[in-house]
Parts: sequence; C-alpha cells; structure tokens
Amino acid sequence: MIAAPFKPTEQQVTIIGRDGPAFVHACPGAGKTRTMVERARRALFDPKDRRGVAFLSFTNAAIDELQTRLATFGALPTPLFPSYIGTFDRFLWQFIITPFGIPGCAAQPRLIPDKGKWEIKPSYPNAQGLPLFCFDRQTGLAIPALALDEGYDTSERNIKAHETVAKRVIDRALKDGHVDFDDVRACVEQHLSDAAFEERIGTALSARFREVIVDEAQDCNPGDLRIIERLKKAGIPVKVICDSDQSIYSFRGGVTVEFQAFAGSFSADNTLPMTGNFRSTPAICKAISALRPSDPLGVPDDAIGELKDDVTPVHVVAYPGNSIPASIGTTFRGLVSDANIDLAESVVLASTWKSGAKAIGQAYVDAKNNMTLNLARTVMDFHFAFALGGLKDALTDLHATILWIQGHISTIGGYHHYIQETGLDDGRWRPALLELARSLKYDPAEGEMAWLLKARAALSPHYVAPTGINLRLKGTKDLKNALAAAPTKSCSSRTIHSAKGLEFPAVCVVLTTKTAGKIMDLLEGTANSAIEEEARKIYVAASRAQKLLTIAVPASQCDRLATHLAKSGAEIIVHKV
Repeated sequence: MIAAPFKPTEQQVTIIGRDGPAFVHACPGAGKTRTMVERARRALFDPKDRRGVAFLSFTNAAIDELQTRLATFGALPTPLFPSYIGTFDRFLWQFIITPFGIPGCAAQPRLIPDKGKWEIKPSYPNAQGLPLFCFDRQTGLAIPALALDEGYDTSERNIKAHETVAKRVIDRALKDGHVDFDDVRACVEQHLSDAAFEERIGTALSARFREVIVDEAQDCNPGDLRIIERLKKAGIPVKVICDSDQSIYSFRGGVTVEFQAFAGSFSADNTLPMTGNFRSTPAICKAISALRPSDPLGVPDDAIGELKDDVTPVHVVAYPGNSIPASIGTTFRGLVSDANIDLAESVVLASTWKSGAKAIGQAYVDAKNNMTLNLARTVMDFHFAFALGGLKDALTDLHATILWIQGHISTIGGYHHYIQETGLDDGRWRPALLELARSLKYDPAEGEMAWLLKARAALSPHYVAPTGINLRLKGTKDLKNALAAAPTKSCSSRTIHSAKGLEFPAVCVVLTTKTAGKIMDLLEGTANSAIEEEARKIYVAASRAQKLLTIAVPASQCDRLATHLAKSGAEIIVHKV
C-alpha cells in the first residue's frame, strides 16, 4: 500500500512541531494517527539524539492498527529499538516490573493475564464459584456489584467464606510472583511512591525515550493517570491524545472526573485541539455531533477529507417490537448496495455479540459452561477471525477451550497459569493447534453430528479428564446454531468495543429497547450518569462510518432520534421494517 502525500492542517503542524508536553483533544477522524507518525518522524530525525519514542495505547487492536500505519508511512526504523510500541500494560510490565520486581516479594514476577478469572470457591458442598475479579485485590473483600453480575447477591447470601478463600489466593499469588495487569499497576504505584526509586526509573526511561505518546488516553484509569504524571515529573515529554466522549471502558476503571482534573494539569499553551474530520461525509459529521454525550448539537466538525463533497444522507431504520430482527441487516444490505459499497467492507455494530448477530440473521447461542457449545463457538470465531482480524486472540481462546475440555485446566481462567507452569509460553503449541483448528472447520453438508464425532477424535489425544470424552463433548440441540456461519451475502457484525479505533465505509449501529429511550433522554438534556457510557458507545460506533451511516432503533424511539439528528443539519431518511 502506498501512502498518500500528507498535507497537515495548521493544528497538525503545531502538534508535529511541539517538542514539549502536550494534551491534545482530537475529534473522530482528525488524523491523529498520521499526526503521531509525523511527530515521531520529526522527533527521530535528529542524528545527535539516538533515543527512541514510546507509543502507548490501551487495546491490542489499537496497537495493531498503529503498527500497520507506522509501517505504511515508514516512520520508524527496523529494528524498532530503542523505540517502543505497545499497550500501557505491557510498557509497565517490561520497563518497571520485569527489571525491578514486585515490592516485598523475592520471587521472579510471572505475568498471568487471566488471573482475574481464577475461581474462588469454598470447600463446602455445592458452593458457588466466583471469579477473582469479584474481590478487592488488597483486602480480599467482595465487590457486591460484580458478585451480583455473577449471580451472587451478597445482601441475601453470606460471602465471608469466599472472602477468606480470596484473600488466601491473593496473598499466595503475590508471594509466588504471579500477577496480572491489575497487580502490575498497584506494584508500579508502590514502586513510584519511593522518591529515590522514582528518580532512578525516571533517569532510566529518559535515557531510553526522548518522548512518550499516549493514544486513546480517555481510557486511562486513575492509576494510569498517576503513572503518566510521574513520567512527566521525571522530565520525559509526554503527549496525551484523547476524545473524552469516546471513553467506553468503565469496566477497567476508566474515568471522567479524574481525567478532567488531569487535563487541567497541562498549561493552556500545551493544550491543543485537533478538529476537522478526514474520515466522514458532512452528513455523518453533523449526525455524530448530535450523538456526542457531552455536548449534543454542539458545533459539528467540518468534513475535510476525500468525502467532504459527498451528499449521502444518514439513514434511521425503525424496527418493531422488543427483539432485534434480521430485517435490520436486510435493509442495511440494500442501502450498502445502493451506495455502491462492498458488502465485505460494511459492518453492523452493537453493544453485544448477541445483538449484532440477531441484526444480520445469524444464530446466537449462549454457550455458558457447555463444553460442546464452547468448542463450536471458539472454532467458528477462529475461522471468522481470518476475515475480521484478531486471529491471535481467537487462537488463544480456542487453545484454552481445548485444554479445559481435555482436563488440563479446571476452568478457562486457569489457562495462562497452566501455560507458564508447563513452559508453553514460547508458543510452540501454535502450529499443531492451527492444524487442529483447520481440521475442525465446519462443513454444513456433513452436518453437526459428523462435526461432533470429528471433534471427539481430534481432542482424544492428550485427553486427561477422568470421564470419557463423550461425556464432556455431548450432543446438544443448540449445536447446529452454534456452528452456523453468518448468512450468505451478509455484512459482518462486531461489538462496539472491538471496533474502537477502526473505520469502515458503511456502518449500521444497533440500539436496543433496553437503552434507546434513556439514551435519547440524555441527548435531549436529561442528565443520567448511569446511561452516559451507553450513549458514548453509540457515539463511538457512529463515528466509525466513512460514507454510509445507518442507525437501527426501536420504532418507539424512531421519531425522537430522527428529529434530534435532523437538528444538526444532517439529511435524515427513515425506513420502517
């Protein structure tokens, strides 16, 4: 792929030339990735300073996209050292925990990313297991809201036995050096609370990096912000790039109030805007301004990219009843065809996989703890990943499921611990698993029972569970649906979280009856902090669209949404299905 010539705006020129710290407010489609690339190119141009630049973000998808762009634009040398590209988590692990260890622990640190999924289960009969993430990592006390999500109401049931087990597991894991990224952040903060250590690590990082660039910074949690502040204090120029309306990670501690205070720590001279949307059409720019939770119907960003003269309208699809129908996907497919957009480049975005699958007419099965259905799901996800990306994660999920079925691990949450204990973290399992995954590709002509027999035969080698494999991989009426691919001539569906940072020529955003009315209340001026993140999800999803934006909404909210969007000046066309 040949990169188009870069003609930066005045705002981008300012950011590219800024040598000191900066807090950058960037609207959707503002070209922040390309601006970051050019900033890195400029920073690395000085032959007298051989230090690198660290690029940090908060999801693997964002990092993959950044690496692709950096390679396309030829901004970084090969090999990458001394520069660095990775998630914020990995940066802390590699540069602070790995070399300096865990405070108060003599054991060598070992990263167990799925530690939060470890099962906490008292020994009394019929005890319900709960994942470790339901318990505070310092005290072992239960977090009632998270326990309730797992079906355990602490207001009605005694949780003390679970808390005792949780505290014992937490203490033992830290003694053994087994940590996940939640632990890593706590350990880093503890390290940096020592002034002498803080100065030492600041000197070390300053010697390696001339600059640290933090992308998608609205996804920082309070601990992240404190760590970034300490990097600034160490004298490392830190550039923070964000759009606070795209903060959709409250489940990992994402913040708003703390983030606003952090933004205020940058001087006015170092607080820079990046406006102007290179991605989308004028109608989409106007519509997404109406979906911006912090300032609905504020001034829309100008369309300044290749689609600035495109007159494609925004479409609203009203569906009846409470359930999401497949007619949404059918209607969207027609709109995609009319716009001469490749269906393969079009996507339906929803808060959950279930909602997205329903919208395109794909069967959805809740696998829960059913081993057969989980194997079918992970096999289908693996083969689907070839089209959508995320192949590495899909392969890991499949590997964990197979080890669980074979009896090597008692729960999926024990996967990474097992991999480390058995020395398989070098990845030597991947070639054999790739071959097995390909052998399990489902052929509808053979039928689901033939696939199940094939799966049993494939997993029998290395099977160590005490019961026969037929008792763990049972036939089930839902297997056919679990193995069902997306309908032919259909676009794909994705969760909104998985599409963060990406863009597509055509997007259909699905609102559900559960949240649509409350989101409209918020956009029309009724404050509701409980629904703010759901509203931000819709804003994020809609802003992924380049040429065609369609929003599917319950019929009861259709007029409200269409009227609200029209106030932005966007042309709106309503369809009823």
